[in-house]
Amino acid sequence: MIQLNLPSYQIKLAGSKEKPTIFDILRRKYVALTPEEWVRQHFVHFLVEHKGYPSTLLANEVKLQVGDKKLRADTVLYDTTLRPRLVVEYKAPHITITQEVFNQITTYNMLLHVDFLIVSNGLNHYCCRMDYEHNTYEFLPDIPNYEDII
Repeated sequence: MIQLNLPSYQIKLAGSKEKPTIFDILRRKYVALTPEEWVRQHFVHFLVEHKGYPSTLLANEVKLQVGDKKLRADTVLYDTTLRPRLVVEYKAPHITITQEVFNQITTYNMLLHVDFLIVSNGLNHYCCRMDYEHNTYEFLPDIPNYEDII
């Protein structure tokens, strides 16, 4: 896997050369190591270890449903009343962050109605704060610390 624009951490790998796995601290199990999962695990560790997000309020692969269509939000941060506050969409490092990626996370947000949206491919990270009162959003210069969003 390639070097990401995220801090390194104590990675736990298992599985075989043909089917490698990586430990997911939120799901508490080893999952298939794909390029997107590589980004997810680094980003979650970044949120927890460097931005102060409580791992107990984060969830990976959150199931959502719009009519008959089943979706999965990559990572969701909840507040202490279990209201979703932030959603993260990950892409593999070779995937360019485009408007289509933002459209995907916007679909999730129609259901979750969170305050912050983050998109990352491990190399580039974008965060915006939603302003529902004015039907706008503001891109932030950095990923906020947990204390700044609660």
